[in-house]
Amino acid sequence: MSWRTVVISSSAKLDYQMGYLVVRKDTTTKIHLSEIGMLLIETTAVSLTAALLAELVKKKIKVIFCDEKRNPSSELIPYYGAHDTSAKVRQQMDWNSDSKTAVWTEIVVDKIRKQEETLILFRKKESELLHGYLQEIEYGDATNREGHAAKVYFNALFGKDFTRSAEVVTNAMLNYGYSILLSAFNREIVANGYLTQIGLFHNNMFNHFNLASDLMEPFRPLVDRRVYTIHVKTFEHTEKMMLVDILNQEVWINERKEIVNNAIKIYCRSVFDAIENVDVSAIRFYQNEL
Repeated sequence: MSWRTVVISSSAKLDYQMGYLVVRKDTTTKIHLSEIGMLLIETTAVSLTAALLAELVKKKIKVIFCDEKRNPSSELIPYYGAHDTSAKVRQQMDWNSDSKTAVWTEIVVDKIRKQEETLILFRKKESELLHGYLQEIEYGDATNREGHAAKVYFNALFGKDFTRSAEVVTNAMLNYGYSILLSAFNREIVANGYLTQIGLFHNNMFNHFNLASDLMEPFRPLVDRRVYTIHVKTFEHTEKMMLVDILNQEVWINERKEIVNNAIKIYCRSVFDAIENVDVSAIRFYQNEL
């Protein structure tokens, strides 16, 4: 199973040779594609061959490109991620509305639960408020407990004056971490043959990744925890690599330890099974060790 996250952060030439990614700098490094789960091109001073890109797509390796400011700006996604993509897309278009709503409700519950656990971990008394919101959630989160919980949660972690719209280092780190998660979820959605544009709850016509935005919600607190522990005034390469490394963090899922990258695969497939079979008990959420 692929497990490496490869980051190219300086000028290099990348090409493909006999099953290997070849990184040519002052010295040459070779990494077998079977080991790579994600390739992050952090600088624009990189050239790649078409042959390499074609092989990365075949192996379903997520490739993320960064802009001149080293922030994720785009990703490489194949047109077809599974042999039965046409059938999967037809199924997705016919997903039962009640089934989607039931699954979304479970996702919201788990997200708030993970936020509560995060506040408990950092000894924030506001965890009691989130516990109360968990008891109040209605079908489809009709009363928007998710929104209320988010305000309490972020203010508890980052201060009463903190807002997600402010142009501050904390938000830059959160956005970077979330974009890495989003890309990982897009990879799994496409690999399973579904469209990223058609979501369960998110339905913004300008969002190409509505489904990934839905599915990633319970994983956001992993980023929040990491950002909370990083005390810096500037957001540089070192901090970015700490956020990328979240994909290699270990969590519990299906009664065993897995790295987050693999947990995302297990979770996504379980959500698709839950929707198709109209059975929310099929969903496998990860667990943290407090």
